[in-house]
Amino acid sequence: MRGKPTTRAAALAAAVLLLATGCSGGDSATGEGGGDGPVRLTYWSWAPNMEQVVEGWNAEHPDVQVTVNKQDGGDAAVTKLLTAIKAGSGAPDVMQAEYQKIPTLVSADAIADISEQAGDLEQQFSESAWNGVTLGSDAVYGIPQDTGPMMFFYRADLFEQFGIAVPTTWQEYADAARAIHAADPTKFLGTFSAADPGWFTGLAQQAGASWWGVDGGAWTVDVDDEATQRVASYWGGLVEEGVIDNKPMYTPEWNTGLNDGTQVGWIGAVWGPGVLEGNAPDTKGLWKAAELPQWDAADPANGNWGGSATSVTTQSEHAEEAAEFATWLNTDPEAVEALAQTANVYPAATEAASTALTTPPAFFAEQTDFYDVAAAAAGSTNSFTYGPNVNVAYSAYADAFGPAAEGRRAADFTAATAAVQRTTLEDMERAGFEVSAG
Repeated sequence: MRGKPTTRAAALAAAVLLLATGCSGGDSATGEGGGDGPVRLTYWSWAPNMEQVVEGWNAEHPDVQVTVNKQDGGDAAVTKLLTAIKAGSGAPDVMQAEYQKIPTLVSADAIADISEQAGDLEQQFSESAWNGVTLGSDAVYGIPQDTGPMMFFYRADLFEQFGIAVPTTWQEYADAARAIHAADPTKFLGTFSAADPGWFTGLAQQAGASWWGVDGGAWTVDVDDEATQRVASYWGGLVEEGVIDNKPMYTPEWNTGLNDGTQVGWIGAVWGPGVLEGNAPDTKGLWKAAELPQWDAADPANGNWGGSATSVTTQSEHAEEAAEFATWLNTDPEAVEALAQTANVYPAATEAASTALTTPPAFFAEQTDFYDVAAAAAGSTNSFTYGPNVNVAYSAYADAFGPAAEGRRAADFTAATAAVQRTTLEDMERAGFEVSAG
């Protein structure tokens, strides 16, 4: 079992907590049970079919019964939880929490440190996934549930038609983009999306960025670091050159491009097959998946686009049982298999995931090594620390990179990272955090 948080963890807690603002009293809880009846826990989740996954727990644990309440994901889920925490009632016992939102939830005293209950689970997860729930400390603010390692999807038939090799480095990707667009000016190897900050964050993570950090008892903000500048400059150059598109993803125009072959590739994540199947069903069998191109082929690295943990809320009266459930859900081999096969997530538990994922997604049925590629991508993901105002940084990203992409000037891309840095830092200062530029 882990001991009490160390001095570093205490310093982190001091940095994360927003003075006394937003902290709940913690005197109200949602867990039920007592006397001769079972303990009853509520679990908020947006993953599909999670109630079917939880049936396995309920069948094996008659004394601790879990009810799944389906929620919207993203900011809506966070807002709903924070409202319940502030009211002092109505919060669940267990919450599916995106890694990027964990610092925000910790700062609001909404999720609990379960290091005492969780035990020694670190070795079951990648370093980056574990960092996502610990924030680099000895505290544990959840059990990693799923990850979103980034991957490169490409039209294998068009690559063969143009006689182009699958790029393994970003230089080769740029060369391939130029060759494809030269051969057919209507086609692009990919697009730069100013509407998807999580996508850009994952690419910066691959390059070695970590936009927030903790130095002693204070936060640091370093969006404008060398790694992020490198990524911004790279994509800005390709957009200015005209060999990469400058339109957002997830639009009718982008969907059409996936269908008709004008979008020859996509920098996505492990959950990409579902997107392609939904938006370009007639192209089944034409796509293949590869690891991301590398900045340094001798030192493979990757980033995440998405992922979440299972956290225990501070208002649960049954933290022990809630933590036990969260551990089972994300480490028990049968539960992990159900997460993969029934809830359609890519489990964070590395060994259990390799056992559960033996058949490729239906849209990639011909690529039998799909999950081997995914496992390699997940295993090389760099750690990345999120901060308590991710929503502000992401909004600033769209505000800064939108005009840059539209204007197609590479210099505006690198200027945009500086703008996001300023906005993020100034917001934390206004909120009362002790913070400095990284």
